[in-house]
Amino acid sequence: MSSSTPVTPAAPVIPVMIPWLGEEEARAAAEAVRSGWVAQGPRVAAFERAFAEAVGVPHAIAVSSCTTALHLAMIGAGVGPGDEVVVPSLSFIATANAVTYVGGTPVFADVDPATGNLTPETVAPLLTERTRAVIAVDQGGVPVDLDAIAALVEPRGVTVVQDAACAAGSTYRGRPAGAGAAIAAYSFHPRKLLTTGEGGMVTCRDAGLAARLRRLREHGMSVSAADRHAGAGGAGVVETYDEIGYNHRMTDVQAAIGLVQLGKLPAMVARRRELAARYRDLLGPELAAGLVADPAHGTGNFQSLWLLLPDGAPDRAEVLTRLAAAGVSARRGIMAAHLEAPYKGTARVPLPATETITARTLILPLYHSLTHEQQDHVVAALKAALRP
Repeated sequence: MSSSTPVTPAAPVIPVMIPWLGEEEARAAAEAVRSGWVAQGPRVAAFERAFAEAVGVPHAIAVSSCTTALHLAMIGAGVGPGDEVVVPSLSFIATANAVTYVGGTPVFADVDPATGNLTPETVAPLLTERTRAVIAVDQGGVPVDLDAIAALVEPRGVTVVQDAACAAGSTYRGRPAGAGAAIAAYSFHPRKLLTTGEGGMVTCRDAGLAARLRRLREHGMSVSAADRHAGAGGAGVVETYDEIGYNHRMTDVQAAIGLVQLGKLPAMVARRRELAARYRDLLGPELAAGLVADPAHGTGNFQSLWLLLPDGAPDRAEVLTRLAAAGVSARRGIMAAHLEAPYKGTARVPLPATETITARTLILPLYHSLTHEQQDHVVAALKAALRP
C-alpha cells in the first residue's frame, strides 16, 4: 500500500440509527422532480393537510427545519427583546437558540430525572414578570406533561410552545403528542422517525396565527409564490410585504418523501416499541432500571433509547470506546445547553438532573430494520463494556 493511500476505518457493524427509506420514497421524489415543480408547491400543501389530520390539529405549516419552526413559534408567541422564555437545558441547543434569535433570553430549568422533561416544579421557580413563554420539549420522544405546565403558566399570560421535534408518533393522554398545544414544532431530520432529509412543521390552533406564519416562512409575502404561479390570485396579481419575513420554506421534493413517511409512521412506532421492550428484557432488571420508559400520561415513540449507566460503571467515554471496538455505534446522552459556550454561566438555578443525565447516559442503536441478532450483539457488547 502506498503511503499516500488514505486508510478508511471500518464502518460500525451496528449504527445508532438508520432512517427507514426505500423505493417508495425514491419514486415519490422522482415524480416531484419530473413534475417540474420542486419548490414549495402542491405537495407541501398536501403534506401539511395530511400531517394536521394525523396529529389532530387544524393548521400545519411546513418549514425547512424544526429550528425554523421554533423560530416562527417564538414570533407567534410574541417573544421579543427583554422577554424571558423558560427552556430545558437538556435539549439540542436549537431550543435555546430559537429564543435568542428573536432577542429573548432563555432561562434554563431542570428536568424530571425519569423523563428528561420539564415539570411544573422545575418551571415555577424561574417564572418572573418578564416570562413570555415556556418551551416544553418531548425529550427523545417522551411526551411532556403539557397540561400540568399549561395550568401553571397560562393563567399568568405565558404561552406554552411544545418542542415536539422528536415526538411524531408519541401520544399524550390518548391523543397524538402536540395535539393539545397552542403552538408546536416538529423535526423531520434523519435522526427522527419521520424524515424528509431536513424539514420541520409548525402546528397551531389559531387560524390567524397560521396565516401569519405561512407568510413569514415565505419572506412575508401576502400571496405565496405557489398561488401566484398557479394563478390563484388572478392575472397580474402583485404581492405585498407587510412585515419582515424569512426563507423558511420546505420543497415539494421533501414533502413528497414526507407523505410516504407519514404513511409508515404507525409501523415505525410499533417496531421501535417492540425493540425497546426487548432491550428491557435482554438487559435484565438491574440495567433496565436505567432505560427511559413511558410516563404515566402517555406513550413514547422511542426516537432515542437512552440508558443511565449504573453506579460503579466505567467512565462513559470508556464504555463508548469499548462498544465501538465491538462494532456497536452508540452515542453520548442528550446535551445540556447551559454547559456550551454560548450559554455557559447563565443558569440561574442548579440543574442536577440535567447534568447527571447529560454526563451519565448513552443512546443505544434503535431503528426499524434492527434485527434481533444485532440487538443481541448490542446487549452482549454493552454488558461486556460495563465490566470494571
